[in-house]
Amino acid sequence: MRVVLQRVSRASVTVDGLEIGAIDAGLLILVGVADSDGEAQAEALAAKIAGLRIFADAEGRFNHSVRDVGGSALVVSQFTLHAAVRKGRRPSFTTAARPEIAEPLVEHFAESLRSHAVPVETGAFGATMSVELVNDGPFTIVIDSADLERPRRG
Repeated sequence: MRVVLQRVSRASVTVDGLEIGAIDAGLLILVGVADSDGEAQAEALAAKIAGLRIFADAEGRFNHSVRDVGGSALVVSQFTLHAAVRKGRRPSFTTAARPEIAEPLVEHFAESLRSHAVPVETGAFGATMSVELVNDGPFTIVIDSADLERPRRG
């Protein structure tokens, strides 16, 4: 899984003119699922994001997580995060998971974030969405589940 994580002061997602999800301070998380991803990747990514210290403390140091500051997350599916542009001028999406695989994994990711005490709003999978945000910082990080630390054995 690949995410673009943006610290925001507010964000919302609209489908057909109707706002379907909105948060105040917290994280906008664009999520792309690869065909090789599974629940383990969704859970590891959610755990990492829930504890990631990217919010400032009283001294301006990044010592707080989204949970620590009482923030929320807006999770929006984004298959285009797996675009391959190495050849030609038209992106290829062959490594992006098919919708029947990706949709439940995006939902599992959102549920995993909730299990880490992060309130979550979501977009609508497969819909044409308008996403609005006020990037706080700006502060944007790209995280790929393949780059996460592997759990140590016994």
